[in-house]
Amino acid sequence: MRILVGLSGGIDSAIALYLLKKEGYEVDACYMRNWDSALNNDTLGNPTLNDDICTQERDYNDAKSVADALGVKLLRHDYISEYWDDVFQNFIDEYRKGRTPNPDILCNKYIKFDAFLNFALDHGYDMIATGHYVKKTTYMGKEALAKAFDLNKDQSYFLAQISKKAIEHSIFPLGDITKPEVRKIGRELDLSIKDKKDSTGICFIGERNFREFLKNYIPMKEGNIIDIDTKEVIGRHQGVYYYTVGQRKGFAVGGDRGPYFCVGKDVVKNELYVASIKDEHWLYSDSCVITGLNIIAELTSDSFDCTCKFRYRQEDQKVHVHIIDKDKAYLTYDHIKAVTLGQQAVLYQGDILLGGGVIDHVYQDGQDKDAKLKKWLEDGRG
Repeated sequence: MRILVGLSGGIDSAIALYLLKKEGYEVDACYMRNWDSALNNDTLGNPTLNDDICTQERDYNDAKSVADALGVKLLRHDYISEYWDDVFQNFIDEYRKGRTPNPDILCNKYIKFDAFLNFALDHGYDMIATGHYVKKTTYMGKEALAKAFDLNKDQSYFLAQISKKAIEHSIFPLGDITKPEVRKIGRELDLSIKDKKDSTGICFIGERNFREFLKNYIPMKEGNIIDIDTKEVIGRHQGVYYYTVGQRKGFAVGGDRGPYFCVGKDVVKNELYVASIKDEHWLYSDSCVITGLNIIAELTSDSFDCTCKFRYRQEDQKVHVHIIDKDKAYLTYDHIKAVTLGQQAVLYQGDILLGGGVIDHVYQDGQDKDAKLKKWLEDGRG
């Protein structure tokens, strides 16, 4: 079996490569280059962000160092165009709608487990492998994915949109070990990246300030911050696109009813709606519709109970799922906080990953939550 390992320059993919080679597989590695600041400059007329190039070159050099140390051939392939079209453009479009997207899930769907997979198969490889913390298992007689042994590092949430074909042709060597074990192996091998910090945040933003990055693509426009209870203007925001439902930081407001948190926004009126802890009920919902539904495990019914993560790191929440059609499902649950438009609802049966979809509408007591909130405001202004 020939395996092509996606080598990122980080410790996780490095140890995934080592473990496969140790088990006797025929392995090569490939560094995926997904982001190019020069392309952004040519396309949008924005200033080039040189640190992106530097970071990627450092990561490539780290990947090459690992490949050389382990005696493995390293390929390098660009997915800049695919990333721009399928991941980044969606990211910007969703933010312009006032939503909060998850580009890492789209990167897995379109780049790592589609474009990269096809590249590997076209070049004679049987499988691909990555450093994701997730298990490959069998569920109802078919191959499936499950949460990793190290639940603190489990990344199954980010794989909810990959295809069944991708599962069949993928290996996840880190599914049964812990992050401390990975670090230990790296030090025993004395790899150059043994103490390299894990990457955090969105890959094309890196360590930069999120708002500073986003304003290159969505210009900042100040507007009013409105207390949803008193219906009074209590401050000014820098741009509604930069705020997420449930967020408690990042805006300055007056009054003595705080602390405040974001409960909604209107991108047309450029208004940000906040509530004090006394009005926390505005954060809760009891049902939602998810679209772009992707089911990767076998189901026995279109209506079933399971658990759901509405954001990464969230504890599993009990939900009932009713699949409306192949692209859409309706979820009901017992009052959950900050279910946010644009984010991914990821479904589980125990530890088995069933799939997921994008949160498209959120309801409170049978009413669309955004519409209910805006009507409440309009009635008060009447």
